Amino acid sequence: MPSRRSALTLLAGAGAALALGTPAAHARPTHPRPFGRYGSPSRRLDALTLYVDPHGRGDHTDVQSAVDAASGTGHTLVLAPGTYRGRVLVTAARAELTLIGASGDPRDTVVVHDTAAGTPKPDGSGTYGTSGSATVTVQAAGFTARDVTFANDWLRSDNPEYTGTQAVAIKVQGDRSAFYGCRFLGHQDTLYADSLALTSFARQYYRDCYVEGDVDFVFGRATAVYDRCYFRTLTRTDLASAPYGFVFAPSTAGANPRGYLVLRSRVTSTAPDAYYKLARPWVPSSDLTAHPMLTVRDSHLGAGIDAVTPYGTMSAGFPWQDQRFAEYRNTGPGARITVPGNRPQLTASEARAHTPADWLGDWRPHA
Repeated sequence: MPSRRSALTLLAGAGAALALGTPAAHARPTHPRPFGRYGSPSRRLDALTLYVDPHGRGDHTDVQSAVDAASGTGHTLVLAPGTYRGRVLVTAARAELTLIGASGDPRDTVVVHDTAAGTPKPDGSGTYGTSGSATVTVQAAGFTARDVTFANDWLRSDNPEYTGTQAVAIKVQGDRSAFYGCRFLGHQDTLYADSLALTSFARQYYRDCYVEGDVDFVFGRATAVYDRCYFRTLTRTDLASAPYGFVFAPSTAGANPRGYLVLRSRVTSTAPDAYYKLARPWVPSSDLTAHPMLTVRDSHLGAGIDAVTPYGTMSAGFPWQDQRFAEYRNTGPGARITVPGNRPQLTASEARAHTPADWLGDWRPHA
């Protein structure tokens, strides 16, 4: 099986001329119109549109410098095909920022870094921690991304001495954050769908996205809708037996009536059958009043999900049975109800309140 870095190279597509160990700016440009239908610096769509190209044909060659230049509200960054290696921080001051992968294929435009929670900081002050490992951190409200891959290609196999193996591809904290046709690649803690504070109920929407990983690779306290998304669990060579991990680990605040909603989606696996759990609740030490919530409905659960015991418990004293977990009309071998007590089901009446409109209120990115 290819390593994370070689797999990313393959996923990026031949047109991007990638070698993830080599700066993309040194590769030969292969796209005569790197920004596609979105104009160019000489044919700018509007004053708020900036162009990013690793080969120097845009306003900037890296994503962070473009974000820094997009001061104020409502900017659009058009990313030419390529690999953009480095961290990206979108602060709260850059509201309504949009990132667009110009080719329309997220495999062509990859934003990636390789830091884990246990990676030592250069200044010797400790390690980065889970949040600090994120390749991309989004604090701004109204953030939108289309056709971009967000990845963390740090590998356990390269660092067997590490105990902090969380490696976040993206941490999303802003309200009204939307992702369309994006890919999120990592292993542990790939997609951190969170909020800025315990009392902040950030709404997020993911449509036609792809997420892969192994341990708790979709996690956090956001109010998040995953609509027509594809989740893939990965084989682990460091473990000899099940379970390899968990797809979802919500940490919904107790006061928040809405956690994670997964609908019209599918879960597949490269691991043996029944080696993955669907979810476990995360009650972090910073919020012992958390009441994790997850609804999975109208989705296909592949054989990689343990149908007999699909849920697990992360911390003693917070069993999954006490959380807000539910399913409705799921299909596939991983959705078989063999032990009814282990598969809490919504009634048809209850399911009518578990919809994107109910989750997201007056914000309609799904319309």
